[in-house]
Amino acid sequence: MDSTQADYANFRAAWLAQAQANPWVTAGFFGAVLAVVYLLISAVFSAADAEHTERLRYAFYAGGAGFVATGFGAVLAVALKQISNRTQDSMLGFAAGMMLAASSFSLILPGLDAAKDITGSSILSAATVVLGLGLGTLLMLGLDHFTPHEHESTGPCGPNAERINRVWLFIFAITLHNLPEGMAMGVGFAGGDLSVGIPLASAISIQDIPEGLAVALALRTTGLSTLTAALVAIATGLMEPIGALIGVGISSGYALAYPISLSLAAGAMLFVVSHEIIPETHRNGHQTSATLGLMGGFALMMFLDTALG
Repeated sequence: MDSTQADYANFRAAWLAQAQANPWVTAGFFGAVLAVVYLLISAVFSAADAEHTERLRYAFYAGGAGFVATGFGAVLAVALKQISNRTQDSMLGFAAGMMLAASSFSLILPGLDAAKDITGSSILSAATVVLGLGLGTLLMLGLDHFTPHEHESTGPCGPNAERINRVWLFIFAITLHNLPEGMAMGVGFAGGDLSVGIPLASAISIQDIPEGLAVALALRTTGLSTLTAALVAIATGLMEPIGALIGVGISSGYALAYPISLSLAAGAMLFVVSHEIIPETHRNGHQTSATLGLMGGFALMMFLDTALG
C-alpha cells in the first residue's frame, strides 16, 4: 500500500470512528444533505424560464460581490501588515452582528411571510421556518464534525485533523464559514424580491471586507508569507458565488422550498456566528470591544434592510 492509499485508509477509519461516536449528528447531517439534494433535484426538473435565469444571474452577481469584498479585505492585510488583536476582534464582532441581523431581518422574517402566504396559517409558517432552521443547523453541525479544520480558539477539529497541514485546516475552516454566506445571498434573490436580495447581499459583502482581512492575518500565523496568505484568502472567497448558486438552486423547486431555503441559510449563519465567530472574538479577553462591534454591525444591517428594502 503506497502513502496515498494509507492516508486515505487512515482518513476513512477516522471518519467512520467519528460517525460511530456521534450517531445522532451523523443521522441529522445525512438527513439535511438529502433534503438539500432533493431541493436541488426538484429545481432541475422544474420549468426554467427567463425569470429563473435572471434570478440565477442576480445570485451570481451577489456572490461575485462577496468574492470581491473578501479579496479587498485580503489585500488590505498586505497594506496594513499588522493590526492589533483588539481591532481584529472588533471587526469580527462587527461581521457577526451583520450576520445576526441579516439572519433575522433578511432571511427569517421574509421566510415567515412567504410561508404564511403559501400555507395560510401562522402555525404552519412558523413550523416551516423552524424546519429550515433545523436543516441549516444540522448541515453545519455535520460539516463541522466531519470536515478536518482548525480555529485559533479551538485548535484542530474533525477526523484525522492532527495529520493534515495546518494551512489546509484553516482553508477548510474558512470554506465552512463562507458557504452559508453565499447560500444566503442566493436564496435572497430566489423569490424575485429585490427588497430582500439587495440588502442581504450588501450586508454580507460589507462584512466580508473585515472577514477577508482577518482571514489573511490568521493565515499568516500558519507560516505563510503576507502575499501568499492574501492570495489564499482571496481564493477562499470563491465559495461565495458557488454557495449563491446552490442557494438559488435549492429555492427554485416547490413553492415551500423558498421559505425553507431562507430559514436553512439563516440556521447555517446563526450556527457559524455562535459556534465560531463569537468564541473567536472572546478568546483574547476583548469581549467588550467585540460586543460593541457586534452591536454596530447589527445596527448597520438593520438600517440597510430598512433603507434598501
